[in-house]
Amino acid sequence: QVQLVESGGDLVQPGGSLRLSCVGSGFSFSSYGLTWYRQTPGKERELVAGISPQSSEVNYADFVKGRFTISRDNSKNTVYLQMNSLEPEDTAVYFCHAPRIPWGQGTQVTVSS
Repeated sequence: QVQLVESGGDLVQPGGSLRLSCVGSGFSFSSYGLTWYRQTPGKERELVAGISPQSSEVNYADFVKGRFTISRDNSKNTVYLQMNSLEPEDTAVYFCHAPRIPWGQGTQVTVSS
């Protein structure tokens, strides 16, 4: 089955950290660039970070630069998003995405005291 499954979301206090994971299956994971998006109710999904197939290129939205790090382990078909210095504004459902691959269910991140 072709799918992406996100995990690692949780409730965390402001200033805290989380690491999200996304496991792909049913497709050639190492051939795809991967992107993390996030979405809050009533808003469109916004790009958070992206990584090329062999990790040679990464890019970040301005609002996460210096706080979040995207990485991948192609041997585990997994892409990660390390999130540090979390802010309440980071509260959202986080999704990973690969072109032409169905969206997963996402993982909820809530930043609140």
